[in-house]
Amino acid sequence: MMGLARPALARVPDIGFWKLCGSGTGEGFTPIPNTGVYAILATWPDPETARARTEEADIFRRYRARALENYTLFLAPTSARGAWSGQRPFQTIPTEHTGPVAALTRATVRPGAALRFWNRVPDISKVIGADENVAFKIGIGEVPLLHQITFSVWPDTGGMAAFAREDGPHARAIRAVREGKWFREELYARFAILGARGTWEGGQPLARLGLKT
Repeated sequence: MMGLARPALARVPDIGFWKLCGSGTGEGFTPIPNTGVYAILATWPDPETARARTEEADIFRRYRARALENYTLFLAPTSARGAWSGQRPFQTIPTEHTGPVAALTRATVRPGAALRFWNRVPDISKVIGADENVAFKIGIGEVPLLHQITFSVWPDTGGMAAFAREDGPHARAIRAVREGKWFREELYARFAILGARGTWEGGQPLARLGLKT
Protein backbone atom coordinates (compact mmCIF):
# COMPACT_ATOMS: atom_id res chain seq x y z
CA MET A 1 0.00 0.00 0.00
CA MET A 2 2.91 2.38 0.47
CA GLY A 3 3.60 2.26 -3.24
CA LEU A 4 0.05 2.06 -4.55
CA ALA A 5 -1.46 4.67 -2.21
CA ARG A 6 -0.03 7.67 -4.04
CA PRO A 7 -2.96 8.25 -6.43
CA ALA A 8 -5.47 7.80 -3.59
CA LEU A 9 -3.65 10.22 -1.29
CA ALA A 10 -3.40 12.83 -4.03
CA ARG A 11 -7.20 12.74 -4.35
CA VAL A 12 -7.93 13.33 -0.65
CA PRO A 13 -9.71 16.71 -0.35
CA ASP A 14 -7.69 19.53 1.26
CA ILE A 15 -4.45 17.56 1.52
CA GLY A 16 -1.36 19.67 0.92
CA PHE A 17 2.25 18.49 1.01
CA TRP A 18 2.51 14.77 1.79
CA LYS A 19 5.10 12.00 1.92
CA LEU A 20 5.01 8.21 2.35
CA CYS A 21 7.92 6.86 4.39
CA GLY A 22 9.43 3.65 5.66
CA SER A 23 11.24 3.28 8.98
CA GLY A 24 14.41 1.79 10.41
CA THR A 25 14.90 -1.02 12.92
CA GLY A 26 15.70 -0.56 16.61
CA GLU A 27 15.10 3.04 17.64
CA GLY A 28 14.37 3.69 13.97
CA PHE A 29 17.64 5.52 13.36
CA THR A 30 19.34 2.79 11.35
CA PRO A 31 19.77 2.03 7.63
CA ILE A 32 18.17 -1.40 8.11
CA PRO A 33 14.46 -1.22 7.09
CA ASN A 34 11.68 -2.15 9.50
CA THR A 35 9.08 -3.71 7.21
CA GLY A 36 6.41 -3.52 9.91
CA VAL A 37 6.28 0.25 10.53
CA TYR A 38 5.43 2.97 8.00
CA ALA A 39 4.68 6.67 8.28
CA ILE A 40 2.58 9.23 6.42
CA LEU A 41 3.28 12.93 6.76
CA ALA A 42 0.62 15.32 5.46
CA THR A 43 -0.21 19.01 5.79
CA TRP A 44 -3.73 20.41 6.09
CA PRO A 45 -5.30 23.88 6.18
CA ASP A 46 -6.33 23.59 9.84
CA PRO A 47 -6.49 21.05 12.71
CA GLU A 48 -10.20 20.32 12.25
CA THR A 49 -9.67 19.34 8.63
CA ALA A 50 -6.67 17.20 9.57
CA ARG A 51 -8.70 15.25 12.11
CA ALA A 52 -11.68 14.82 9.77
CA ARG A 53 -9.75 13.72 6.68
CA THR A 54 -7.44 11.28 8.49
CA GLU A 55 -10.50 9.74 10.12
CA GLU A 56 -12.90 9.64 7.16
CA ALA A 57 -10.92 9.51 3.90
CA ASP A 58 -11.06 6.07 2.29
CA ILE A 59 -7.29 5.64 2.01
CA PHE A 60 -6.79 6.23 5.75
CA ARG A 61 -9.66 3.86 6.54
CA ARG A 62 -7.94 1.17 4.47
CA TYR A 63 -4.65 1.69 6.28
CA ARG A 64 -6.35 1.30 9.66
CA ALA A 65 -8.24 -1.81 8.51
CA ARG A 66 -4.99 -3.55 7.53
CA ALA A 67 -2.80 -2.39 10.38
CA LEU A 68 -2.31 -4.00 13.77
CA GLU A 69 -1.92 -0.54 15.27
CA ASN A 70 -2.28 3.07 14.13
CA TYR A 71 -0.97 6.25 15.74
CA THR A 72 -1.49 9.83 14.56
CA LEU A 73 0.03 13.02 15.96
CA PHE A 74 -1.56 16.39 15.19
CA LEU A 75 0.93 19.25 15.10
CA ALA A 76 1.15 23.00 14.44
CA PRO A 77 4.46 24.23 12.94
CA THR A 78 6.08 26.99 14.98
CA SER A 79 9.37 27.29 13.07
CA ALA A 80 10.92 25.86 9.91
CA ARG A 81 13.95 26.48 7.78
CA GLY A 82 15.25 24.77 4.68
CA ALA A 83 13.51 22.86 1.90
CA TRP A 84 12.02 19.43 1.24
CA SER A 85 11.97 18.26 -2.38
CA GLY A 86 12.48 21.87 -3.35
CA GLN A 87 9.45 23.04 -1.37
CA ARG A 88 8.81 24.77 1.95
CA PRO A 89 5.91 22.64 3.19
CA PHE A 90 5.19 24.11 6.62
CA GLN A 91 3.39 27.43 7.11
CA THR A 92 4.63 28.44 10.52
CA ILE A 93 2.60 30.13 13.23
CA PRO A 94 4.83 32.42 15.34
CA THR A 95 4.16 31.68 19.01
CA GLU A 96 5.69 31.83 22.47
CA HIS A 97 4.90 28.14 22.92
CA THR A 98 6.55 26.80 26.08
CA GLY A 99 5.12 23.27 26.40
CA PRO A 100 6.07 19.95 24.79
CA VAL A 101 7.59 20.26 21.34
CA ALA A 102 8.13 17.98 18.36
CA ALA A 103 11.23 18.25 16.21
CA LEU A 104 11.63 17.06 12.62
CA THR A 105 14.84 17.01 10.62
CA ARG A 106 14.99 15.91 7.02
CA ALA A 107 17.98 15.67 4.71
CA THR A 108 19.05 14.38 1.33
CA VAL A 109 22.42 12.73 1.90
CA ARG A 110 24.98 13.08 -0.87
CA PRO A 111 25.74 9.56 -2.22
CA GLY A 112 29.47 10.04 -1.70
CA ALA A 113 28.90 10.83 2.00
CA ALA A 114 26.28 8.17 2.76
CA LEU A 115 28.70 5.61 4.27
CA ARG A 116 30.35 8.18 6.55
CA PHE A 117 26.95 9.50 7.63
CA TRP A 118 25.44 6.11 8.50
CA ASN A 119 28.57 5.01 10.34
CA ARG A 120 27.78 7.70 12.91
CA VAL A 121 24.07 6.93 13.26
CA PRO A 122 24.26 3.90 15.63
CA ASP A 123 26.00 5.98 18.32
CA ILE A 124 23.40 8.74 17.98
CA SER A 125 20.61 6.17 18.20
CA LYS A 126 22.00 4.80 21.49
CA VAL A 127 22.20 8.27 23.02
CA ILE A 128 18.72 9.39 22.06
CA GLY A 129 17.29 6.03 23.08
CA ALA A 130 18.73 6.45 26.58
CA ASP A 131 17.60 10.08 26.99
CA GLU A 132 14.71 10.09 29.46
CA ASN A 133 13.50 13.46 28.15
CA VAL A 134 12.48 11.93 24.83
CA ALA A 135 8.80 10.94 24.95
CA PHE A 136 8.72 9.59 21.40
CA LYS A 137 11.24 9.13 18.62
CA ILE A 138 11.46 7.45 15.25
CA GLY A 139 13.70 7.48 12.21
CA ILE A 140 11.92 7.34 8.86
CA GLY A 141 12.82 7.97 5.24
CA GLU A 142 11.59 8.21 1.65
CA VAL A 143 14.54 6.49 -0.05
CA PRO A 144 16.75 4.08 1.95
CA LEU A 145 20.19 5.47 2.85
CA LEU A 146 19.80 8.76 0.94
CA HIS A 147 16.63 10.48 2.23
CA GLN A 148 16.54 10.44 6.03
CA ILE A 149 14.08 11.95 8.51
CA THR A 150 14.22 12.04 12.29
CA PHE A 151 11.18 12.86 14.41
CA SER A 152 11.14 13.26 18.19
CA VAL A 153 8.93 14.66 20.96
CA TRP A 154 10.42 16.52 23.95
CA PRO A 155 8.97 18.03 27.14
CA ASP A 156 10.18 21.50 26.12
CA THR A 157 12.62 23.30 23.85
CA GLY A 158 15.21 23.42 26.64
CA GLY A 159 15.54 19.64 26.85
CA MET A 160 15.73 19.35 23.09
CA ALA A 161 18.34 22.11 22.79
CA ALA A 162 20.46 20.55 25.55
CA PHE A 163 20.60 17.25 23.66
CA ALA A 164 21.57 19.04 20.44
CA ARG A 165 24.32 21.10 22.11
CA GLU A 166 25.85 18.39 24.30
CA ASP A 167 29.29 17.37 23.10
CA GLY A 168 28.40 13.79 22.17
CA PRO A 169 27.81 11.70 19.03
CA HIS A 170 25.00 13.97 17.80
CA ALA A 171 26.97 17.21 18.10
CA ARG A 172 30.05 15.65 16.49
CA ALA A 173 27.95 14.32 13.61
CA ILE A 174 26.46 17.77 13.03
CA ARG A 175 29.94 19.29 12.86
CA ALA A 176 31.02 16.62 10.38
CA VAL A 177 27.93 17.25 8.25
CA ARG A 178 28.68 20.98 8.11
CA GLU A 179 32.40 20.63 7.48
CA GLY A 180 32.02 17.89 4.85
CA LYS A 181 28.85 19.25 3.22
CA TRP A 182 27.27 15.79 3.41
CA PHE A 183 23.70 17.00 2.76
CA ARG A 184 22.38 18.24 -0.58
CA GLU A 185 19.13 19.52 0.95
CA GLU A 186 18.04 20.06 4.56
CA LEU A 187 14.92 21.00 6.50
CA TYR A 188 14.51 21.61 10.23
CA ALA A 189 11.12 22.21 11.83
CA ARG A 190 9.55 22.47 15.27
CA PHE A 191 5.92 21.91 16.16
CA ALA A 192 3.51 22.51 18.99
CA ILE A 193 1.60 19.32 19.81
CA LEU A 194 -2.17 19.61 19.40
CA GLY A 195 -3.13 16.03 20.23
CA ALA A 196 -3.00 12.40 19.17
CA ARG A 197 -5.19 9.52 18.07
CA GLY A 198 -4.64 5.77 18.48
CA THR A 199 -1.83 3.96 20.26
CA TRP A 200 1.87 3.26 19.85
CA GLU A 201 3.09 -0.14 21.09
CA GLY A 202 -0.12 -0.39 23.07
CA GLY A 203 0.34 2.90 24.94
CA GLN A 204 0.14 6.68 24.82
CA PRO A 205 3.60 8.27 24.40
CA LEU A 206 2.28 11.73 25.22
CA ALA A 207 0.82 10.69 28.57
CA ARG A 208 4.18 11.07 30.30
CA LEU A 209 4.15 14.74 29.23
CA GLY A 210 0.73 15.31 30.74
CA LEU A 211 -0.87 15.90 27.34
CA LYS A 212 -4.43 14.86 26.64
CA THR A 213 -5.07 13.00 23.38
